[in-house]
Amino acid sequence: MRISSNFDAGAIEIVSLDDPQDIRLRLRADNAADFRQWFHFRLMDAAGKPLRLVIENAAEAAYPDGWPGYRCVASYDRRTWFRVAGTRYEDGRLIVEHTPERDSVYYAYFEPYSHERHLDLLARAETSPFASVRNLGATVDGRDLDVVVVGRPAPTRRPVWIIARQHPGETMAEWFVEGLLERLLDGADAVARKVREQAVLYIVPNMNPDGAVRGNLRTNAAGRNLNREWREPDLTASPEVFLVREEMQRTGCDLFLDIHGDEALPYVFFSTAEEVPGFTAESARRQARFIEAFAAVAPDFQTAEGYKPGRFGEELLTLASKWVANHFGCVSLTLEMPFKDNANLPDELTGWNGARSKRLGAAMLDPILAHLADTPA
Repeated sequence: MRISSNFDAGAIEIVSLDDPQDIRLRLRADNAADFRQWFHFRLMDAAGKPLRLVIENAAEAAYPDGWPGYRCVASYDRRTWFRVAGTRYEDGRLIVEHTPERDSVYYAYFEPYSHERHLDLLARAETSPFASVRNLGATVDGRDLDVVVVGRPAPTRRPVWIIARQHPGETMAEWFVEGLLERLLDGADAVARKVREQAVLYIVPNMNPDGAVRGNLRTNAAGRNLNREWREPDLTASPEVFLVREEMQRTGCDLFLDIHGDEALPYVFFSTAEEVPGFTAESARRQARFIEAFAAVAPDFQTAEGYKPGRFGEELLTLASKWVANHFGCVSLTLEMPFKDNANLPDELTGWNGARSKRLGAAMLDPILAHLADTPA
């Protein structure tokens, strides 16, 4: 048998591979920070062998509360991913018991979204008659940071910003953007057409391509958590935030959505802006209208479960959606999707996955249109 992770978004440490019933592994930390939880590796020459994989340091993960109820994902072809039923967390270890049907099998924390797929997504947008791709500059590692611009700026068209994957291990965020863009660029979709007529959308599918390729959970190549950089981004250490924030200052912002995944909570929910200084009654009304419109078209979404007030403390205005709400006074929300499954609509085979994230992204166009129709008081 052999295990490898020297590929796009690969991450694991091998302790012992001598016994198929006692394969011992460790979560690998981000390249420049002590965050660990993401894993993605290939195991070879194990068809028909009952395997027992033990991730020994699961308790040292960034979010150990994410392990109870979690099931590892696996794939033979890197296209169809399924949940491994024999996954459990006990005594600080994540144990995965599985008998592969093929000699080559991939295991991951969540369904990966590759850099090649990211580039393909940008190419499809660039060739659409409704969009263009604008380069904002370079990341720490020198990769391109791109924004997809849908629609042409005009005095009557409102600027909408959507960013995803500040935390690179939260791959469901880019699956979400893929679904949103596919619908938004569909010439036969009436909702998409109305949105394009009324808004210019600035969409950053991957805020953290360096961390994504490196197989990081939470940080960029310089070890910065981008979603704690918005108050004072550094052009050297967090250029991704610096460049996007600079472009936002130029375009303005009437609606902002930051797309994420949550390791522990098995729900789809928004982190809202009530705690942001300057949040007014009118802000509350417009936020509530947006949330209501999303709930009407997305059964996976719910409002009963989410983050408790005060979660972010003094860090509040370092977060993207909170800084934007304070700076622009617009509806500004963070969407969270689960790494596990949606407890309200569970799927035993796939759990929450890329396809469900894409569907949710497509559904987001309806509340965006409702927001555009809502004239501020």
